[in-house]
Amino acid sequence: MTTSRETDELTVGECSRLLDTVPIGRMVFTEGDAPAVHPVNFLRHENSIIVRTGAGPKLEAARRGDVVAFEADEIDVDARTGWSVLVVGRAEVVNDVDELLAVLDVGHRPWVRRRGAHVLRITARRVTGRRLVLDPGGGA
Repeated sequence: MTTSRETDELTVGECSRLLDTVPIGRMVFTEGDAPAVHPVNFLRHENSIIVRTGAGPKLEAARRGDVVAFEADEIDVDARTGWSVLVVGRAEVVNDVDELLAVLDVGHRPWVRRRGAHVLRITARRVTGRRLVLDPGGGA
């Protein structure tokens, strides 16, 4: 017997709640003339994704104000279930001291030493998510 699965769309609230449960996501941006995907540790703050980084292509994308994507997920390979959340928005560098105090969390530090000198914010324009679940009908 084959267990069937289906995909459920998630609400923005569900997406936010799920993003708060994982420490790592992927920032998708343009590097040179091609797409790039970098894993990042992050913090969700209101309708934004906060990433601390050092000098490099992510910082340059934010300085240009590029539209970027951020994706996080959790997959149970054995059960073949999971979820994925995609945030699309404009990246920017956070420089204002009051804003930095509002978005920084002492418990949220970059995993790579000397990479947290800059704070990027991806302000969500679109948040979508999907959950892969077992089909309650159990079809084949």
